Amino acid sequence: MNFKDFNLNKNADGLLPVIVQDATTLKVLMLGYMNEEAYEKTRAEGLVTFWSRSRRCLWTKGETSGNTLAVRAMYPDCDADTLLVQAVPAGPTCHRGTAACFGTPDAQGFVRSLDALVRERHRTLPDGSYTSRLFVKGVKTIAKKVGEESAEALIEAVDGNRDRFLYESGDLLYHYLVLLSQMGVSLDELEEELAARHK
Repeated sequence: MNFKDFNLNKNADGLLPVIVQDATTLKVLMLGYMNEEAYEKTRAEGLVTFWSRSRRCLWTKGETSGNTLAVRAMYPDCDADTLLVQAVPAGPTCHRGTAACFGTPDAQGFVRSLDALVRERHRTLPDGSYTSRLFVKGVKTIAKKVGEESAEALIEAVDGNRDRFLYESGDLLYHYLVLLSQMGVSLDELEEELAARHK
């Protein structure tokens, strides 16, 4: 979408309000504003750039702190007068050193954060990590662990042990995230598959 396609008639300053959301957790990180130059720079370079209303200049988030926002996707709203940017933060977004300027919890909870950590371990294979050891051993070992944890969860379910079922389900979900990463399947793809079936 071109900047001129946005409906900015009601904005006296002609600036486009931009909501930035963590692409992994879906947590709302911050609100900023773009003029045409900031919008085009964001699209061209893949890092969120705003128009600073106080300094009257372009401002790429993280240009001094290093806490950049790498663009994953951009979505105009239904009236084309606001932009949602999903981005991957490289550190805290807020100047206070917090993950976000808003104190809300992650929209998708802990599972997506855990998935991101599992995928990071898959990429870097740090020493001393149980997750790294699973990836080094390969798909057969990971699949076996998923099977074992599944059986343990099912046994607790059949026995009616809710607390133990919850515990074993946590183990199962963690190992399944490892298997998804090993197979190169993302949670987004899994959601798309389920959504397609729902249709």
